[in-house]
Amino acid sequence: MDVRIYQPGNSPSQSGSARSQDWVLEPRYLGRKVIDPLMGWTGSRDTSQQVCLRFSSRESAVAYANRYHLNYVVEEPHKPRILAKSYADNFRYDSVL
Repeated sequence: MDVRIYQPGNSPSQSGSARSQDWVLEPRYLGRKVIDPLMGWTGSRDTSQQVCLRFSSRESAVAYANRYHLNYVVEEPHKPRILAKSYADNFRYDSVL
């Protein structure tokens, strides 16, 4: 089974950073999705895509993948650039946009 290990980003609708410090191990879904003829919903028979394991560190997620002989890919987290800026900087006459 192929899995990916990554650190999720912040939720776009929230300003907090809760649950974004954990590392997530989830299977990479390679199967085919089917459309239910009655309701029109999209689904599949593969239930492994519903599994999402959380770890406190990258090393523990990699150790878990190695222990169970899983093929894994580690995606490095993207660190956001934080520009320190005050409200008064919006009205500076010598700033260039």
